[in-house]
Amino acid sequence: MRKETLKKFKRIFEEQRRQVLFNDRVVREDFSVCVDDRYDELDQATTDVEQSMRMRLRNREVLFIKKLDEALKRIEEGNFGECDECGQDIGIGRLQARPTATLCVACKEEQERKEVLTASGRESKSLGQTMSRKWA
Repeated sequence: MRKETLKKFKRIFEEQRRQVLFNDRVVREDFSVCVDDRYDELDQATTDVEQSMRMRLRNREVLFIKKLDEALKRIEEGNFGECDECGQDIGIGRLQARPTATLCVACKEEQERKEVLTASGRESKSLGQTMSRKWA
């Protein structure tokens, strides 16, 4: 991959990282619960739902920062844009659509096909745990 392209992706990752970290500060400030928000059961329930949503957002941001850090590390190591499975180039179009991609289109499609075909469950990408699928 050309150096200008790598620099472009590095700038994208660094800017996204800065934005997420800025949002993290805002979310942390919002985690505090005002005593006035706990007057009755409805207020308590609303506060609990809001807290849960903030925590989910925070967890997603932590995972995204991890992906950004891994992408920056791949740039530094010189293997950014290579598929983790087959070693081929991921392709600039895919990287523009999903800059943190680690699989080429063919390998990603194969991974998704395996997930759909596995009746016993699939591995969670974020937690590394097996999740069972319920068939209706």
